[in-house]
Amino acid sequence: MSPPRRERRKADPAVSDPERLYVITGAPDGERAALDLVTMVVAQAEPSPTVQPEQAAILRLCKAPLSVAEISAYLSLPFSVVTSLLTELLATELIESRAPIVRAALPDRSLLEAVMHGLQKL
Repeated sequence: MSPPRRERRKADPAVSDPERLYVITGAPDGERAALDLVTMVVAQAEPSPTVQPEQAAILRLCKAPLSVAEISAYLSLPFSVVTSLLTELLATELIESRAPIVRAALPDRSLLEAVMHGLQKL
């Protein structure tokens, strides 16, 4: 018995059409925001009728914080296109971005032992 065949999904026209990606991002005339794959993004407002459909999708997705990588995956758009869209949304203050919280360095072992011994003496 042969394994079941997987159905192939049709490629998203926005991703497979470079002209559409150019229209989404506009001309490369400005600086992009300093965003990386793990930058967290959260919407500050509801999408208005004047924003692009892709930007409206980002605003709907980001009601709860999402990383740029997650947004890119959910929308099936390249990272560079997503950063361009996010830059425009940041400029209009429709979203807020922040770097992920970095785990603090572990405290010194001798400090932990001193605290533990002090607690044991109580």
